[in-house]
Amino acid sequence: MTRDADRPAPEALIEDAKRERRGRLKIFLGAAPGVGKTYAMLEEAQRRRAEGTDVAVAVVETHGRAETEALLRGLEVIPRRILTHRGRSFPEMDLDAVLARRPALALVDEFAHTNIPGARHEKRFQDVAELIDAGIDVLTTLNVQHLESLNDIVQRITRIRVRETLPDDVLAMADEIELIDLPPDDLIRRLREGKVYLGDQARRAVLHFFSRGNLTALRELALRAAAERVDEEMIRYMRAHAVPGPWPARERLMVCIGTGAEAEAVVRAGRRMADRARLPWIAVHVETGTGAASAGDYTPQDRANRALRLAERLGAEVTVLPRPVHARRLADELVALARERNVSRIVIGRAPRRPWWRRLGAGGGLAEALVSRATGFELTVIAAEAGTTAAAAEPGRLQAEAPGPHFGPRELALIGVSVAAAALVSTLVEMILPLPNVSLVFLIAVLVVAVRGGLWPSIAASVLSFFAYNFFFTVPHHTFQVSRTEDILTIVFFLIAAALTGNLAGRLRERVQAERQAARRVGNLYDFARKAAGAADVDDVAWAVVSHVARTLQCDAVLLLPEPDGGLRIGAGFPPEDRLTPANRAAAEWAWRHERPAGWSSDTLPASDWLFVPMKAARGPVGLVGVSFGGRDGRPKQLGPEQRRLLEAVVDQAALAVDRTLLAADIERERLKGEADALRAALLSSISHDLRTPLVSIIGAASSLKSLGEALDPGARGELADTIHDEARRLDAYVQNLLDMTRLGHGALALRRDWVDLAELAGRVRGRLARQLGGRQLDVVVPEGLPLLHVDAVLMEQVLVNLVDNAVKHGGPDGRITIAAALADRGRSIDIRVEDDGPGIPEADREAVFDMFHRVKAGDSQPAGTGLGLAICRGFVEAHGGTIRAEAGAGGQGTRIVIRLTVAEPPAPPPEDAE
Repeated sequence: MTRDADRPAPEALIEDAKRERRGRLKIFLGAAPGVGKTYAMLEEAQRRRAEGTDVAVAVVETHGRAETEALLRGLEVIPRRILTHRGRSFPEMDLDAVLARRPALALVDEFAHTNIPGARHEKRFQDVAELIDAGIDVLTTLNVQHLESLNDIVQRITRIRVRETLPDDVLAMADEIELIDLPPDDLIRRLREGKVYLGDQARRAVLHFFSRGNLTALRELALRAAAERVDEEMIRYMRAHAVPGPWPARERLMVCIGTGAEAEAVVRAGRRMADRARLPWIAVHVETGTGAASAGDYTPQDRANRALRLAERLGAEVTVLPRPVHARRLADELVALARERNVSRIVIGRAPRRPWWRRLGAGGGLAEALVSRATGFELTVIAAEAGTTAAAAEPGRLQAEAPGPHFGPRELALIGVSVAAAALVSTLVEMILPLPNVSLVFLIAVLVVAVRGGLWPSIAASVLSFFAYNFFFTVPHHTFQVSRTEDILTIVFFLIAAALTGNLAGRLRERVQAERQAARRVGNLYDFARKAAGAADVDDVAWAVVSHVARTLQCDAVLLLPEPDGGLRIGAGFPPEDRLTPANRAAAEWAWRHERPAGWSSDTLPASDWLFVPMKAARGPVGLVGVSFGGRDGRPKQLGPEQRRLLEAVVDQAALAVDRTLLAADIERERLKGEADALRAALLSSISHDLRTPLVSIIGAASSLKSLGEALDPGARGELADTIHDEARRLDAYVQNLLDMTRLGHGALALRRDWVDLAELAGRVRGRLARQLGGRQLDVVVPEGLPLLHVDAVLMEQVLVNLVDNAVKHGGPDGRITIAAALADRGRSIDIRVEDDGPGIPEADREAVFDMFHRVKAGDSQPAGTGLGLAICRGFVEAHGGTIRAEAGAGGQGTRIVIRLTVAEPPAPPPEDAE
């Protein structure tokens, strides 16, 4: 998709907007110590202070230089934090104190410095990142040899390995880079004058690191890094300001990462190539199929893991391929991936030529296979350095190639038993059925070993079978001599066939194991997705997450969820965990605040035993997933690529599941809020209209009585008094309904049950509603022998009053109302029916009429009411354990309200007095 040439690039505008919201970072870049980076930084700080900027010194290393210390005068220095490590005390920058002081400009020397264990971050550049995120401008210094991609180049130039490095991408944080340059001769003169180092340290530096050749090469690297930075700034400016220029499709570079000792060197070489050509690059690794990283620091898989993490820090897109059967098959897959991703350059390592027994199982190296297949690509093969063994240094030889032979007691026992069994069976077959050749029996033994033990045990079994067949079954017997020509050909062809079939069977076994493991991973993810989808709340999701992570990665797992006050609580743990140490909780809180992984095997607070990964959803972070391998010495030093992919997949699914439950809770809250708003609006409508109407009538009648007094005849005064009485009773009924609904809503309704006769109850209802009934007829039909009702008489009377009053309002002026009762449900229940001959209730509204404030739509002649009467009836009836429903009356005319109550056991008669 193309964009208009006269419009700025949205990505560039977004990046500029992000930079405006944070502090500015300026890096003083030099080729070597002593060129004047700290001096230049302090000069700018003094100039900014003179202009009125609030400047504070977070950390500045003067190294005893008098002119540098002189520039510190007048600047506020924030005291450093003292950390203890291995019995020694070290001053470190107090990050919290700087954040609390919050100056406009902070000076932070030595950008690539590694912090003492116990600090919040592993590297000082991470401290600087937190400062600029807080809106504080920062000035800092950096030597070019500390850039990660130049680490091995600097070692070749100076023969000194720089231990403190930082990712090249960190330079992208800088808003400005100023190159501090000094010719090599001037720097050497400063060194000899004691302006860089003092005493013996200065003399050693001149003899080793600070030679003219070294400084010239480092100066060139610094100039190149600054030039590349200027070029990046120019491109960003062109994109942000829509400056016309060429926009060709960019090529890509792919780096193949293996398990050799030089894997990191291949990554750095790839990064340098990508930087020079300004290409996006991809780092590719082949999974081992073991499912777990190896323990220890220097195992092949750990080397690959470190190289992958280095590639991520250097800005590569990491891709992991499934393990193929053969290196040449891997070459085809790499070429296919390169074509799919528009890769133009492939970088791969090559080791010294391996011994024949190493090449036997591998079937040729990956580099050789790519040379013949990667047509149309630029292939760069990086050879291992001199003195590196083939076993340890082959970065291009990915895990698809066979490892060296290794036999444990199990494999040795399998080989010996299989070959011995083949010899015994061959002897029996030759005794019973003399055959010209029994070598196929040994071939079966080789296949058995290949299936059960793998490639190298099958090759060893084929060699042992060769000698066993020669010793026992060729003439002369029980010797290794061969007298017949056909026997020589037989044993030679047998050895070749056994080696080939064993090789194929062993590779097939490895492939089957890899497929099983892949199927097991997919099955585990499917099980987790099913459990997460079926989880009803956040706690169920949390338990599903931790149990799946713990079972899949063979580790301890914990899930942290946010509290309303901004803290974190443990939602679930496997095994159950209810607390974290202060160091672990600090890592979790940092990961939560910054939405980035923190803790073990990360770059932030690595001293923690747990690795915490944020669960990010559309609404933002919704929790943290933590994993721990128990702090054992044998635990992996880093998560392997397969483990990391599994953890990321589970974290993403867990975030979606938690977000789904939170969304459901939000929807429920909004629904309740909507219902509350509707209830509030209906209540206000009822108070403003239905309650105000009788009040107006009462006030009007009372005013007439007061103003006219004796002028009214007795009939008129009696009519006004009746109006006041009727409207007051009507108002009292409305208020009583509101109070009753309040009691029902708060669960404050307490039943006072007693045995009540329904006929007597209906009679009291008739008396209360005599005036409302007027000329309407109220029939009470109660069969003889009907059981007494065990109910609260007051509440049940109110139910019948509301039902009859509702029938009066909606029936005709000469209508007929019936209260009837009958046994139902085989005598276990009583149905009480209140029926009228009015217009009836539409079928669609027969359930809704029992909701609060609901009114059936009718014409303007509809009598006033709050819409609470039937809702109160339902609440009272359900409080008695009964049900209430509305249906059509007899013949489909009118309305019938049916109350069903359970028949209670009648009270026992009082005992008769004994005579």
